[in-house]
Amino acid sequence: MALKFVLNETAYFGKNAREVLPEEIVKRGFSKVLLVSDKSLVEAGVTKKVTDVLDRASIDYSIYDDIKPNPTIANVLGGVEKCRAEKADVIVAVGGGSSIDTAKGISIIMTNPDRTLESLNGLSNTINKGLPLIALPTTHGTAAEVTINYVITDEERKIKMVCVDPNDIPCLSIVDSELMYSMTRGLAAATGMDALTHAVEGYITKAHNTMSDMFHMEAIKLIFKYLPAAVNDKNEEAIENMALAQYIAGMGFSNVGLGLVHSMAHQLGAVYDTPHGLANAILLPTVMRYNGEVCAQRFREILCEIGRPDAAYLNDQDVINTFCWMISELSKSVGITETVRDTGCKEEDLEMLAEKAMEDPCKPGNPREVTKEDIINLYRYAM
Repeated sequence: MALKFVLNETAYFGKNAREVLPEEIVKRGFSKVLLVSDKSLVEAGVTKKVTDVLDRASIDYSIYDDIKPNPTIANVLGGVEKCRAEKADVIVAVGGGSSIDTAKGISIIMTNPDRTLESLNGLSNTINKGLPLIALPTTHGTAAEVTINYVITDEERKIKMVCVDPNDIPCLSIVDSELMYSMTRGLAAATGMDALTHAVEGYITKAHNTMSDMFHMEAIKLIFKYLPAAVNDKNEEAIENMALAQYIAGMGFSNVGLGLVHSMAHQLGAVYDTPHGLANAILLPTVMRYNGEVCAQRFREILCEIGRPDAAYLNDQDVINTFCWMISELSKSVGITETVRDTGCKEEDLEMLAEKAMEDPCKPGNPREVTKEDIINLYRYAM
């Protein structure tokens, strides 16, 4: 069976990389930009770092910023209406996963008007490539600028739709670490742990392969090395390396999928509006302990690359314990100490959450088979 690997066309990296944006817009023949961002970034002046570049080049744009932290169907449809009204021929997304995911949804609906967002959940079969999208991430976590995935909340059904569609991948990514400097400590920590979850789940998922392993292992090494300094010291070198790490992880997991951490985290976001990275950070050690029964050797390989070469000689249970402890310690070192209970989750919600997690598109990639009862117990352990 042939191995398929999908990557975006072009990416720029480094401080002030956003300066290439006008040149790329002109070169590609675009004339009107819909700039998708969120209100907090607009108010904080982060979006302005990009609009200033467009202003200096006299490029016409309109801003759409009606986006929630966990973006909804209504957010996407509002953006579609704005895009049509402005007759935009390119979308520029400035933000974290919320803004870029919203932009992806707008992009797909614009060129596939016969489709509803609800119909795009899971593996998609859209016909047309989305409206051209250029992504400038402002967090070092989601890697939405390089993946074929986007996540939109269906508020009516209280589920997160994980839409997987090669037609949504940005044609251009500009990973400018300066856009990440203003993140709050909590956001930097949560998005960094989101990137780690992508890398770890991608490394152990059923579909992993030699190419994806290469990306995920390098991302894991970079995150363990640089996340504390990026969060606690706002060290510019560390932030730049975290920006690279999350992108590298995205190149991998976009092609091989994720697993149970994401399946469970999506439900906390959909039901309690828990920030996605925080939900992942809370659940990652618990789910990895569960997966350890079938992944001890993969954990051993990771440990040997992140400062524990002695893992080569440890028994499987000690490897599992050590790996989960190192994840927990990294999380604590950047200030994440919450539990599932802190999200607002109650014991009586666990069955409902588990039922939703069983239907999540990320679950089939988990390396260990799981039942609804298993998921209930994992939520309970993480309480």
